[in-house]
Amino acid sequence: MSEHHFLGSFTEQVVLTEEIPPRAAKFGMIPEGIPKALQERLPSQLFAHQSEAIRLALNGKDVLAVTGTNSGKSLCFQVPAITHCLQEPMARAMFIYPTKALAQDQLSRLNDLCLGLGIKVGTYDGDTPKSHRSSIRSIANIVLTNPDMLHTAILPSHELWVKYLKSLRLIALDELHTYRGVFGSHVALILRRLLRLCEWHGSHPQIIAGTATINNPHELFTKLTGREPQMVSNDGSPAGKRTLIFFNPPKINEEARLSPNKTTAEVFSTLIETGVPTITFNRSRVGTELVLRLTKSKLDEKTALRVESYRGGYTPKERRKIEQDLLKGKILGISATNALELGINIGHLDAVIINTFPGSVSSFWQQVGRAGRGEKDSLALYVAGDNPLEQFLLQHPERLLDRRSESVTIQPENPNILRGHLLCAAHERPITPSELIHFGDSAIEKAEELDRTGELSFQSGRFFYPAYNQPAQNINIRSASNTLVTLYVGEEGKFSEELGSMEYERALSQCHQGAVYLHRGESYQVHTLDLQRNEAYLYKFDEKYYTQSKMQSMLEPGKPFKESGCCSVSSCKVTDLVIGYQKKTFDGDTVIDTIALELPPVSFDTICVRFDLPQLDFEAAMEDQIAGVHALEHALLSLAPLFAGCDRNDLGSAWFTVHMDTMCPAVFIFDRCPGGIGLAESLFNQASSWLQSAYQTLTQCNCENGCPSCLYLSQCEIGNEQLNKSGAIKLLRWIMEQ
Repeated sequence: MSEHHFLGSFTEQVVLTEEIPPRAAKFGMIPEGIPKALQERLPSQLFAHQSEAIRLALNGKDVLAVTGTNSGKSLCFQVPAITHCLQEPMARAMFIYPTKALAQDQLSRLNDLCLGLGIKVGTYDGDTPKSHRSSIRSIANIVLTNPDMLHTAILPSHELWVKYLKSLRLIALDELHTYRGVFGSHVALILRRLLRLCEWHGSHPQIIAGTATINNPHELFTKLTGREPQMVSNDGSPAGKRTLIFFNPPKINEEARLSPNKTTAEVFSTLIETGVPTITFNRSRVGTELVLRLTKSKLDEKTALRVESYRGGYTPKERRKIEQDLLKGKILGISATNALELGINIGHLDAVIINTFPGSVSSFWQQVGRAGRGEKDSLALYVAGDNPLEQFLLQHPERLLDRRSESVTIQPENPNILRGHLLCAAHERPITPSELIHFGDSAIEKAEELDRTGELSFQSGRFFYPAYNQPAQNINIRSASNTLVTLYVGEEGKFSEELGSMEYERALSQCHQGAVYLHRGESYQVHTLDLQRNEAYLYKFDEKYYTQSKMQSMLEPGKPFKESGCCSVSSCKVTDLVIGYQKKTFDGDTVIDTIALELPPVSFDTICVRFDLPQLDFEAAMEDQIAGVHALEHALLSLAPLFAGCDRNDLGSAWFTVHMDTMCPAVFIFDRCPGGIGLAESLFNQASSWLQSAYQTLTQCNCENGCPSCLYLSQCEIGNEQLNKSGAIKLLRWIMEQ
């Protein structure tokens, strides 16, 4: 595979081949205190990081293991948990995983470890039959769950868990790096609620967590849990040689390159045809389905049956079937979103294709690590997109190769997120002002505000929840939206088969009337989006195109609260409006048609980083100056996700030729989460590096006045028109001199 023969005619497009040498195992001593019955089930030698983490845990410390993919982090909390249960039969442990699939996968491994030891293990999630839940609460020593179930079922019904919470000795948090952004901010407050109830019931469980390598693991653990961990980062696990190839799709003309979806499908199908078990990771649900469809079209009928897709929005039954077929080797190739990047056992894979940058450096390395197990060699191919961010990464691969280059951002004190969890905490048990300290510095002020609005009631020194409904049911911890739209498929008047679901805001842009929805290689067209019932009705569709929405954002800034030169951070109000959609061909992303839409706007308050620019020169060409401001907006937004450590869809932008505050041009980059989750502040703190990188991207590109590699953005409201590259360079130089 190292000879690149699978790339066929694309071999000239290889930008970089990096060989990561194999790594020999480093072992440590078996710590004292592990019961003999458990020792007999462990490997004859523990890796160095496992040994150290278990030793610290057995001494009662909170522990954070920071090691790579497939390094055996699970033993770091499994061994201490089982030890607690063997030494104290009534002891309990809770293992929290970010997804149901990961918990289900870990269950079988944990059962094997506990077999014959008298320790009961069970999963408690949305797929657990209600008839089984009571027995799991009563007899399971170790419960595997996820933040969603903890939030909506366990904590609101904690009176059913009294014996369990009283005996809870250990909480494990697996894949800690996934708790970023909105999701991570919610999880931090869910953990505060859990620890508060444990304290009420007289327990003080230790916390053991595992994470991939990031720049701020200690800070993330502390923000999530409110505690200081002992950190273990001496990865002792072995690894085979990894061949990492950075690949730039060929140019089809001076303006554009071959679609990364089509390029990925070409390479994917070649690997499948040669019998190489391969997983392809795609940034979006649409991309996942497009790659599956294009790949199947290149394979013979029998081989095509061994290629599947996997993403969010599938039913639990579909997901379980695909997971089992992967594990059994029935599937040779899988096209997936990041839903499979975590440590789910999906059998042996020799190759991974990363179809465009996944949104974070940690996700990139998680995906690279899904190919090759133990000491076996593996191949990872990164197919770059034709956009400024990914072309910058090809020019500066050290940003990806340095695993510690990225910090994870969460903001538990986001007022929108904090509000809901204070209601939940008060519903679970009236909350005192002294307890609010654990929810952040602004929690007391927020609770008092909720008292004034009647959502909480302050009596006898406590904040009470004055209603009977469970507030947790109305809080979606996976997104800023609390409303889901259910998708049904059928024929007109008979839409009865559930196809999946998506958030309200996503439905406006992806499930509007006329939108094409791709699902497991099949096309469906939306007949109706019913926003009153939060339902969409679809039917099967045979046309050879897909759709992409176009959105317009309007911004009203508030007063700055941080300033440096011409750069500042301020609050703002953003209004998003889906104004239309494009029909695009499957094979080349050619635009067939553009259709206007009228849909309701979505408004939210958030935080933005702002650049105030010099006044326009009325003696010079006005059109070029305006195009320079627009180009500056593109240059800043394109690279912002790399410095904010977020997905590109987490940020938005706006620009003004003349802003009413200053009567001068201004550019805004804003956090798309209502209330903000710290992304704008992170950009402000790294403004110097961010601006310098944007400047390099523009000056090092050989194009005359902007191209997809340096300036074009797919989400541009006016189709990448009115851009002036030299004007943006001039403005960047001016900003950096301030």
